Amino acid sequence: MLKNEFHSLIHLFLPHHCAGCGSDIMSRQQALCMHCINRLPVTGFQLHANNPVEKIFWGRMPVTAAASYLYFSKDSLLQHIVHELKYKGNKELGLFLGRKMGEALLQTHRFHDIDALVPLPLFAARQRKRGYNQASLLCRGIAGVLSLPVLEQIIHRRTSSETQTNKNRINRWLNMQGKFELQQPDAINGKHILLVDDVITTGATLEACGQELLTAPNTRLSIMTMAFTVK
Repeated sequence: MLKNEFHSLIHLFLPHHCAGCGSDIMSRQQALCMHCINRLPVTGFQLHANNPVEKIFWGRMPVTAAASYLYFSKDSLLQHIVHELKYKGNKELGLFLGRKMGEALLQTHRFHDIDALVPLPLFAARQRKRGYNQASLLCRGIAGVLSLPVLEQIIHRRTSSETQTNKNRINRWLNMQGKFELQQPDAINGKHILLVDDVITTGATLEACGQELLTAPNTRLSIMTMAFTVK
């Protein structure tokens, strides 16, 4: 009882708000209210082979399994949530969404033999400015559910790239060539790696990073993103 009163007192002076609609939330473990959670456009891709994410990489890169947790579209609730995650410093939101992604992966056997998680790296200067890598937060949330290690230092981004906005698939691919360097190939030798990012559109950035990870001998690659862009 005293514990509940203490938490209520904290909430009175330090209110916790939903990252989706701004409504008041009592639990600090919840980044979104139940109303917004129920409005999330879940894809169910993780349950099905040959889903739209896997088709992106057909003929481009060997991928064991791939999925996205949510559908992303402009002027949607999820666009607002992604903005909160990437530009408003809402780290709790990243961890929360990562946990939801982990729970989705538990629903299928298709990702059961993953050995480790790798967040898509940001360019160092961008990460310093932002203060964190949103893909790392998602990985930590997933790891908490699946009890898997997160390997954040094995691959890095050599240089920043021009914005991918308004580029077609070919130009996005060209824009990402040579941007990643695998620094610790022995750490993933013979392992099944899950590469994690926030939003996938053409897959060019994930492809460039994934191809570099696959230079490690006998490595298998799967991909999980928080969202899949609806065109």
